[in-house]
Amino acid sequence: TIFFLNGFAHANYYSRLPRIQDLYGFDNGMISMVLLSSSLGAFLAMPFSGWMVVRNGSRSVGMFSVYMYCGLVPFIALCPELGPSFAIPGLFTVFFLLGVSSGMLDVAMNAQAVMIEQRWGKPIMTSFHAFFSIGMMLGALTASLFSEMSLVYHLTFITILDIIIITIARFYILHDKPEKKEEGPAFRLPNAAMIGVGLIAFCSMLGEGAMADWSTNYMENFAHASVSLAPIGLSAFAFAMTIGRVFGDAARVKFGDRKLLIVCGLIASFGLGLAVLFPDPVVVIAGFLIVGIGLATIVPI
Repeated sequence: TIFFLNGFAHANYYSRLPRIQDLYGFDNGMISMVLLSSSLGAFLAMPFSGWMVVRNGSRSVGMFSVYMYCGLVPFIALCPELGPSFAIPGLFTVFFLLGVSSGMLDVAMNAQAVMIEQRWGKPIMTSFHAFFSIGMMLGALTASLFSEMSLVYHLTFITILDIIIITIARFYILHDKPEKKEEGPAFRLPNAAMIGVGLIAFCSMLGEGAMADWSTNYMENFAHASVSLAPIGLSAFAFAMTIGRVFGDAARVKFGDRKLLIVCGLIASFGLGLAVLFPDPVVVIAGFLIVGIGLATIVPI
């Protein structure tokens, strides 16, 4: 449920990115700086989140970060109420804190998933990530349905819904007690093996980030899709990610991680090339679908 709500909330406000641009009068360059502030927040939070999980448990860190993340979403649309002088600094601050909370949540919820996978006794990590993709798919569809509604009402409604579900789900999160061990450094440089894994994850997350952050903007401003059709590109990507992740664990067992990584990387590259070279709404949606199939299993692996 937490994986699902993370994707659902993310897709709802990123699908309204063109409206956020209109609200603040931003061009693509300025809105990209806002998105960069979110990435910077996640970048700063993630290296220390693992240390926090060890000290406090993934349940505590996960619950704090998911409430923080969802609670911040309406403020994307409320910053102009602060006045012209504070609207833009406020938006940058909100996106930075969204990045911090999202980074913490990613680490904590994956730590929970690892514990459950260990108890389950077979690979199920890809299935957890499938629920994130289902959330993104339904979030983009919801944003399409809310496309004519005020941004404030849309994001407030989504936040209330998310917080109600989180409050129910929290009773079923595993209680993991912090391990009693010698204090290590809060941050440690990665070894050679981790650098290789990190580079693969970087390439995959670069593609996922482009889809999650920019697909609706690309559909509307470059492929000239209608306001209601524009979020469907993200929904198609998330749908393909869902299918790929539902069957991803079985594919890992059958083909092996190494071969699957190479083939999936090539598929994702082809889909992205198709969307860029032929900016027609139908072709772009098909391209985003192919990207989703390609990227589905890389990060879980």
